[in-house]
Amino acid sequence: MVQCEMCGADTQSPTTVKIEGAELDVCSECTEFGTEVRQQSSSSTSTKYSTASDSGASSGSASSSAGGSSTGGSTSRRRDMFDEMDELVADYDQRIREARESRSLSQEELAKQLNEKASLIRKLERGDMLPSDEVQTKLERSLEISLVESGSGEETEWEGGSSTGSYTLGDVVTRKD
Repeated sequence: MVQCEMCGADTQSPTTVKIEGAELDVCSECTEFGTEVRQQSSSSTSTKYSTASDSGASSGSASSSAGGSSTGGSTSRRRDMFDEMDELVADYDQRIREARESRSLSQEELAKQLNEKASLIRKLERGDMLPSDEVQTKLERSLEISLVESGSGEETEWEGGSSTGSYTLGDVVTRKD
């Protein structure tokens, strides 16, 4: 007996449905929450994840000749728009405040120089809001600072507080009581 991945009920014959982009095996009652996914027949010799040497070789050569597209037997991860985005530094608020103060500017003067509102500068320096790309560029040019991470471009593994080597929600979340 299999459990429904949505409600946890035991079911004899789960149905695969797509719910908000995820394919789940659900019971008959939960099928109404998604769109049923039609399973391809298992008699097909070539699939995306086929391990057969003849079909793997043909799909591998097809993907390499196609210029590395995500079709065929490509095993590389799909490019994500967030991979190419610069990440804002955690202490952006301090960097803005210190750079402004080192130039002996008030928040109002800096705002006027950037053609922005003084309340925006106050919120940025308190860390209450993130700067838009346009405001970030203005601040970096005007104050001659960098507000983006200067890393190697690779994802870095961060250290969690757990001694078991696995991370929990408590390692990541900061409570605001």
